[in-house]
Amino acid sequence: MRVELRQIRQFMAVAETLNFRQAAENLAVAQPALSRGIQLLEHQLGVRLFDRNNRRVALTAAGAVFLKGCDQLLIELEETVRKTRQADSGVLGSLTIGYTDFAITGILPGLIDTFRRQYPEISIDLEYGSTQEQLEALANRKIDVAFLTSPLNNDSFEHYPVQVDRFVAVLPESHPLASQDEVDIHELADEPFVVGVMARWRHFRRHLDALCLQAGFQPRIVQEAYNSEGMFGLISANIGITIHLECARNYQRSGVVMLPLTGTDSTVITEAVWHNENNSPLVRHFTDALTPARRSEKAVP
Repeated sequence: MRVELRQIRQFMAVAETLNFRQAAENLAVAQPALSRGIQLLEHQLGVRLFDRNNRRVALTAAGAVFLKGCDQLLIELEETVRKTRQADSGVLGSLTIGYTDFAITGILPGLIDTFRRQYPEISIDLEYGSTQEQLEALANRKIDVAFLTSPLNNDSFEHYPVQVDRFVAVLPESHPLASQDEVDIHELADEPFVVGVMARWRHFRRHLDALCLQAGFQPRIVQEAYNSEGMFGLISANIGITIHLECARNYQRSGVVMLPLTGTDSTVITEAVWHNENNSPLVRHFTDALTPARRSEKAVP
């Protein structure tokens, strides 16, 4: 059985006026055509919707139930039309955003909060992943926007720098250097290092290796961890030290000290990245919202 919207509107017009002539005038149709339409609807439903004679028209009990359902149906239809238009304009829907440790401890939380306030009907799903994992997910359209560690060399992606970090030394509280105001990178040459596993931290490990080689040494790695929290836990256990990014200061971790790293002017940039063939208005709204990041304390000038 298929009831058309036209039939529902005809039924509701008669139910509202309880007068076929008046309902026909309101709908700008011939009264006989309206009567046939109601009869067809009753036949399709297998019930009488109206009790009618020469003097009066009244809803049956079945007609009253059908009217209530039609009212709700039109409300839902109007809401569906509204949401459809919102989706087309990019103010309703969902975005999947990938992120690294550096992004989630840096500018990303504030950026998402601001965006959600502006577009409350856009839901955001966050997925943690290494830079390489996010690049693959972008290529396969599994995520919409990635926040990852630069540099990026891929013509398939648009990218925008959102965060720049200097390096910091992360030490156990009991370390002899922990009482200083800052640490020169050359002071770490003989220290045992705790670093991220290569499979997930490849991009940052390149920055770290280049930084240490420029200072004249290679880091002596004694332990690897999957994420920053794991590294800091190992450092608090006096297993070693590490060189990290200053966004890590947002971690609330006891047992470790983070000090500015001197002897280098190097920085690491976190970039927002999206596929250049992704024309979704949702992505456009989100990437447009990145611009204010330039004014952030951590943003690239």
